[in-house]
Amino acid sequence: MADTDKIVRDPIHGFIKLSPWEQEIVDHHVFQRLRRVKQLALTEMVYPAACHNRFEHSLGVMHVATLMFDHLRPLLESPGVTEPAFTKDDLDRARVVVRLSALLHDVGHCPFSHAGEDVMPLKSAGGKRYKHEDYSTGLIQFALAEFIDGHKLNPLKITAEEICNFLKNDNHIPAQILFWRPLITGQMDADRADYLLRDSHHAGVAYGQYDLNRLIATLRVVRDPETGGLMIVFRLS
Repeated sequence: MADTDKIVRDPIHGFIKLSPWEQEIVDHHVFQRLRRVKQLALTEMVYPAACHNRFEHSLGVMHVATLMFDHLRPLLESPGVTEPAFTKDDLDRARVVVRLSALLHDVGHCPFSHAGEDVMPLKSAGGKRYKHEDYSTGLIQFALAEFIDGHKLNPLKITAEEICNFLKNDNHIPAQILFWRPLITGQMDADRADYLLRDSHHAGVAYGQYDLNRLIATLRVVRDPETGGLMIVFRLS
């Protein structure tokens, strides 16, 4: 087991840091299989360089989600933020949950990514097909749980079930954790923020390029005028 952080050189974001605990998860065969899952399925037949994979994308999403989190954290540490109030322990725990959720959100992708979901099995009830999100949470909870629950590098006692509930938007988890879900699934989340840059880079097109640093700098925390709850927004001016 590694005892130091590892630095991965990424063509989109530069250096991406992995903790020793995250390295163990990345080294697991469930995550390593993403090296063989093309991000854009058969797009490389038209754009020959678009042969990047879900492995590098997942690292990128974790990196971007962390940048977003770290930008917003000081805003939530303000004494004026209440209902819910965020303690240091809340924020420390949420940061790990966000990183691991971003890292593992795509582990359930099948060959050819989204293009393969049309042949996934039907659920027993309702007749709808399983989606990669269903397989992702299943793999986290059963195949990866031993690398999460009770791990000696997991002093906050974060569980695989907690990560699954976060990805599924389960309202049974604390509001201080659920608040961060838009960084993983939202109108402009870390997933989209990464694949727009990554896909356009590898396809050799310009229309997915944007200023990520500027986007992150515009993130704010405001109160929803309808519910009164805290929400993450982008300031356009």
